[in-house]
Amino acid sequence: MITVSDLYHVLTAVVPLYVAMILAYGSVKWWKIFTPGQCSGINRFVALFAVPLLSFHFISTNNPYAMNYRFIAADTLQKIIVLVVLLIWSWTSSRGSLEWSITLFSVSTLPNTLVMGIPLLKGMYGDASGTLMVQIVVLQCIIWYTLLLFLFEFRGARLLIAEQFPDNAGSIISFKVDSDIISLDGKEPLETQADVGEDGRLHVTVRKSCSSRSEIFSRHGPNSGLSFTPRASNLSNAEIYSLQSSRNPTPRGSSFNHTDFYSLVNGKNANLSPRRSNSGFDEEIGFGRGYAQGNAGYPAPASAGIFSPMTAPAAKKKANGTDSGGKDLHMFVWSSGGSPVSEGGIHVFRKGDYGHELAVGAPPKDYDEFGRDDSRQNPNGNEREGPVLSKLGSSSTTELNAKVAPDAKPTAMPPASVMTKLILIMVWRKLIRNPNTYSSLFGIVWSLISFKWHVEMPAIVAKSIAILSDAGLGMAMFSLGLFMALQPRMIACGKTVASFSMAIRFITGPAVMAAASIAVGLRGVLLHIAIVQAALPQGIVPFVFAKEYNVHPDILSTGVIFGMLVALPITLVYYILLGL
Repeated sequence: MITVSDLYHVLTAVVPLYVAMILAYGSVKWWKIFTPGQCSGINRFVALFAVPLLSFHFISTNNPYAMNYRFIAADTLQKIIVLVVLLIWSWTSSRGSLEWSITLFSVSTLPNTLVMGIPLLKGMYGDASGTLMVQIVVLQCIIWYTLLLFLFEFRGARLLIAEQFPDNAGSIISFKVDSDIISLDGKEPLETQADVGEDGRLHVTVRKSCSSRSEIFSRHGPNSGLSFTPRASNLSNAEIYSLQSSRNPTPRGSSFNHTDFYSLVNGKNANLSPRRSNSGFDEEIGFGRGYAQGNAGYPAPASAGIFSPMTAPAAKKKANGTDSGGKDLHMFVWSSGGSPVSEGGIHVFRKGDYGHELAVGAPPKDYDEFGRDDSRQNPNGNEREGPVLSKLGSSSTTELNAKVAPDAKPTAMPPASVMTKLILIMVWRKLIRNPNTYSSLFGIVWSLISFKWHVEMPAIVAKSIAILSDAGLGMAMFSLGLFMALQPRMIACGKTVASFSMAIRFITGPAVMAAASIAVGLRGVLLHIAIVQAALPQGIVPFVFAKEYNVHPDILSTGVIFGMLVALPITLVYYILLGL
C-alpha cells in the first residue's frame, strides 16, 4: 500500500527537476533574461559536456556483471513486438508507411529514461530501480538509438534512389559516398553520378552539389582560409538549440538519368553533367549569423534567384488568405558542430506544407528548365513568386507516395547487400560525431575493467567528471525549459494527433511492456518498475532524429513538451494503482 510518506519521497526526487525546467521557461518567456543566442550557448554546454559526462557517470558506475537479464529481456521483447507489428502494418496496409512506423515506434517504446526515469524510479522504488534504469539507458544508447538511426538513413537512401534513379535503381551494384557527406537526411543538396560497368551495372557516386559548394565558397571568399567544402551539421545526442528557420528550397542534383543510361549501354558517348532536381529543401538558420532574430525570416540574397527563401509576406499566406504572422518553430536540435548554431536544415523532400505556395496542377517541369530564371511573368502579367515544384516526395505529415498515381509501380531498389552497406556507412559517420557514443562506450569499457579487477578511478579524474556530471541532470531539464519557452505552441501537431500520440505513449507502451514482462516471468516490484518506466515521457533523442530527418517532428516535439508536463501525474497514477 502506498503511503503519504512514499508519495513525499517521490515528489522530493522529481519536483526539483520541474523547478529547473520552470525557471528556464520563465527566464525566456516572462523575465526575458536569456536571448535565443544565449540559449544556444547554454545548450551547447549541455551538449558537449554535461549530458555526455552524466551518461558516462551512470554507465561507468553500473556493474555489468550483475545485470538483471530478465528485466532487459522484457524491455527488448517490448520493442521487438512493437517494431514487428509496425513493419508488418507498413508493408501490408494501404495506410501504412515507413515514416509512421518509425514515429510510432519512437513514441511507444523510447522514453526519457536518463533524465526523468532514473530520479523518478529511485524515488518510487529505491536505488535498485535506478540501477535497472541505467541498464535500460545502456541498451538505448548502444542498440535502439542506433537502430532508429538505421531506419532514418534507410528512408533517406530510399528517397534519394527513388528520386534520382526511378527507372533503373535495380541496376545499381555499388555506392561511393564522398567523405564530406555525413548523412542522407537531405539537409544539403546532393548530386549522383553513375558509371556503367562492363556488365551494364551502375556504380553510383554521391557528392554534394556544385551549387552547395560554390555558395559556401562565394559566401566566405577565396582568401577566407575556409575549406571549399562546407562542413555538415553533425548530430550528437546532447544539444538543445532554439533555432529560427526560414524555408529555402534547394535542388538535389543528379548527373544521371534513364536516358543517359540507355545511351551508355548502347555504346554512345554521353557526357554526364549535373542536372537540377526540384526535390528537397535546405533550411538556413537565422540565429548567430547576422540575420533577423525573432520570428521574421532573414532577407534573401540578391543572387538567390528562384531558390531564394520563401519568407516574403505573399509566400507566407495560407490558402484561406490568412497570414501566418511570420512565426516559426524554434527548433530543438542537438548538434556537435563547431558553430553554436547548426549549419543546415532538415527538411527532406517537403510536400508544400509551408503554406500553399506550390502550384497544384501545374504542368510538370523538366529538370533542365530548373536551371533557368523563373522570374519571368506569367500570361496574366503578374510576376511569379517562385518555382513550380512538380516532383515531390514525402513530408513529415503525409504519406511517402501520396502524389503517386494509383496504378504506378514502386521503384525497384538495389540489392539488399548494397543498400545495407550504404546505410551502415552513413550510420557510422553519424555515430563517430556523436559525443554520447564515446561517453557510452568509454563508460561500458571502464565498468568492465573496474568491476572485473576492482580498479578505482583516480580521485582527480573522478572529481573532475563529478563536477560536470552532477550539473548534467539539472542543466538537461533547464534546456528543456528553454526549448518549451521558445515554442509558439505547446501542442504543435494539433489536439487530435496529440491525443493519439499521448495515448500511444502512456497507455499502449506500458500495456505492451506489461505483456512482455509477464511473458518473460517478471513479477512483483520488477513488474511494477517495468510498467512505470514505460510510462515515462517521450525521449529527447527520438525527437532529435525526427527533426534531423524531417519525419513528424511536430508530433515528437509535442510528446517531449506536453508529455513532460503530464508525466508526473500519470506516473503517480500508475505507481498508486500498481501499489494497491
